Amino acid sequence: MEENKKVYGAGMRRGGGGGRGVRSFEKPKNLRGTIAKILKYLGKSKFLVAVIVICLLVSAISALAGSYFLKPLINNYIIPGDFKGLALALLFLGIIYLVGAIAAFLQSRFTVKMAQTTTNIIRRDLFDKMQSLELRYFDSHTHGELMSRFTNDVDNVQLMLDHSLTQLISSTLTLIGTVTMMIILSPILFIITAIVLVIMILISMKIASKSRYYFKNQQEILGELNGYIEESISGLKEIKVFNHEEHAKKAFNRINEKFRVTAANANFLAGIIMPIMGNLNNICYAATAVFGGILILMNRFDVGSLAAFLQYSRHIGQPINQITAQVNNIMAALAGAERIFEVMEQKPEVDNGNITLVNARRTPDGNLEECEERTGLWAWKHPKDNGELTHTELKGDVRFFDVYFEYEPGVPVLRDVSLYAKPGQKIAFVGSTGAGKTTITNLINRFYDVNEGKILYDGINIIDIKKADLRRSLAMVLQDTHLFTGTVIDNIRYGRLDATDEECINAAKIASADSFISRLPHGYHTVIRGDGGNLSQGERQLIAIARAAVASPPVMILDEATSSIDTHTERLIEKGMDALMAGRTVFVIAHRLSTVRNANAIIVIEHGQIIERGSHEELLALKGRYYQLCTGQIELE
Repeated sequence: MEENKKVYGAGMRRGGGGGRGVRSFEKPKNLRGTIAKILKYLGKSKFLVAVIVICLLVSAISALAGSYFLKPLINNYIIPGDFKGLALALLFLGIIYLVGAIAAFLQSRFTVKMAQTTTNIIRRDLFDKMQSLELRYFDSHTHGELMSRFTNDVDNVQLMLDHSLTQLISSTLTLIGTVTMMIILSPILFIITAIVLVIMILISMKIASKSRYYFKNQQEILGELNGYIEESISGLKEIKVFNHEEHAKKAFNRINEKFRVTAANANFLAGIIMPIMGNLNNICYAATAVFGGILILMNRFDVGSLAAFLQYSRHIGQPINQITAQVNNIMAALAGAERIFEVMEQKPEVDNGNITLVNARRTPDGNLEECEERTGLWAWKHPKDNGELTHTELKGDVRFFDVYFEYEPGVPVLRDVSLYAKPGQKIAFVGSTGAGKTTITNLINRFYDVNEGKILYDGINIIDIKKADLRRSLAMVLQDTHLFTGTVIDNIRYGRLDATDEECINAAKIASADSFISRLPHGYHTVIRGDGGNLSQGERQLIAIARAAVASPPVMILDEATSSIDTHTERLIEKGMDALMAGRTVFVIAHRLSTVRNANAIIVIEHGQIIERGSHEELLALKGRYYQLCTGQIELE
């Protein structure tokens, strides 16, 4: 896109590889709504969720019961010296722990399956949603920002479902059960534990508050650091050309040092929580043991109850720490889930068209009828209100009537544009960068809809044509060519997925790509990776031209299609391109005026308006803008 688009640097991308170890502690704006959406997805795995909850309950009860069983074990068997009963009691205790271990194993196994299944569906729905969004949405969101939805945000949701959520539930059940059992065993001793618990919670909240601040800064600086690294790697050639290696290293060291200081503070605070909680827990344990011993000496308590109480007291701090940690993790994951759902809730690309494109053939009486086989003849199929169907031959007649368009409100890009392209004509657009040339071709494809005016395609308003069928009737060769990971022949076949190998090779020959493809290590079956990084820009564009050739549509759009092809190669493909364009309506955008001389009509656009139209000779005779361009009095900017 050449007009009125925002440009974002790599350093502005979100979620720059922060990974699981660093949490942003960002809270969702609509907590209740986000939780409801997550629960809706979990509802698709109701059986797994039910099994997991049951396993969590069994595991928690098993752990609590095992600790409580110390009371009868000591009072009824160890103190009286009943070794036979002790053996049976120990066997029963072993069964309790075995049941808990089995429940924990099943819970872990089913949790992983539930988390993977749920995030798989979320990731699939997110990808499907992105395919349905209009290009306007991608104009205002960077690739890095959208990629972070699939990576960081989905990974955080998976971690929440796989670990944090079950750990939170388990810790909560354990804490409630432990407190209940301690109160049952000795309300007096529990008061001592409760006082220490309050102190532990207050200290934990204070440290967590400061830790969140530093972790948030760490995440922001990490994004800046990753953005700078990505930007430096992408621009390494420019860094070397201008001898800026030392400057780049200094800038990196400055950001890296800032990250080190912040990360050290964040991890120090996170690291001291456990030792502090552990020491407080030990103090609580010692105080409980002393007062419990005094109660025993006063015959107000028994040894078995004290042993069970101390067992609970030793482990009561652990669920508190886990709850604090998992709440932060869950909040961060829910914030990521909210960003995912924000994308999913975007309005899809509007398509109210009901006219479709079909293969056609002529009947003996000269009419058109739909057929399955590819005949090279296309027709627009119109469903009528009375149920009848009519067919209009696709000829490639494109006409603009008083088209007004703006990407952003109040910033017009095209104003009162009216033009026509008769079937088989080659129409060339000439004008400065940002004049509106590419916008015109984007409107033909309905990548955007006009604000005012209309565009007719074979006499049909394009808003009445289904977008998929409209775009199937067109082929585009863009200035910025994108190649997908796969073989060369698969990239050519992307223009028409049912094309045979022979058709793909013939298309490559038309585009004069066959020569260099044949010299590749594996010819047409050479695998392209990294967007064709092992090919020159010209070679990549030749493959793109071959891709358009194999599609063989009635209308073609060439947006700077030969801009990266040298003059020699350009001459080689002229003949093939002429054969490709023969009988088709073609729109050409080019900075090289030599490529538009043979156009049926050259349209000069400046500031979103058509200022001249005519053939090469007619425009030269006018001695206007085009004449000035051709004679070098002015240059395209």
